Amino acid sequence: MDSKSEQATSTRGVEDAADFHPLDRFNAFSDGVFAIVITLLVLELPVPPAGVPVLPALAESWPDFLGYAISFAFVGGIWLSHAGLTKYLKRGDALSFRLNLVLLLFVSLLPFSTHLMVAHMEGEGAREAVAVYGVNLLLASGMMTALLYYAAHDRYLVVDDVDDDKVNRAYHRRRVYLLLGALAIIVGLIIPVIALGFYIALTFGFILQPLLGLRRRH
Repeated sequence: MDSKSEQATSTRGVEDAADFHPLDRFNAFSDGVFAIVITLLVLELPVPPAGVPVLPALAESWPDFLGYAISFAFVGGIWLSHAGLTKYLKRGDALSFRLNLVLLLFVSLLPFSTHLMVAHMEGEGAREAVAVYGVNLLLASGMMTALLYYAAHDRYLVVDDVDDDKVNRAYHRRRVYLLLGALAIIVGLIIPVIALGFYIALTFGFILQPLLGLRRRH
């Protein structure tokens, strides 16, 4: 190879390296957003005022606690998927960082959509409120799936010894959750209570799935 070719190859390598970013800020910022969202969710839980019987007041606030449980489990599931993805990544690039920002945008909307849902769960706007919440979950799940898809199809981002099937399996699992989430939104526009059942099954099912698999192996 002549000197001009070597120089061109070296220049391309520098340009390619400039397009990649280390994962420390990717992970740190993401974990910070997940933690803040969960904190904001718990701050929305009502505290019975002084002079009011505590247990009956808490029982009346069951929609708030149900919404918190669903959203907490959902954020936990997204965080687990995010942690699993970054375990396979050796670096990020401009597009993966931007996809991650959009993911965090929809995750950070959860305190609002959760409060909207629980505030209107028993009112006339229950269908719309439950549907808005479902759209929020679907968009966040969609961006997590987009991140997995991008990593599965760009080997420059993934560590060398990772089997393609591992990333692809995670991507295909999330596609199933997307389809079920879209179905839950449609159901929510008709019967909001059944949509809530979908959300509970999807969010808690994702977290409990490894435990069920462990039980089957034993």
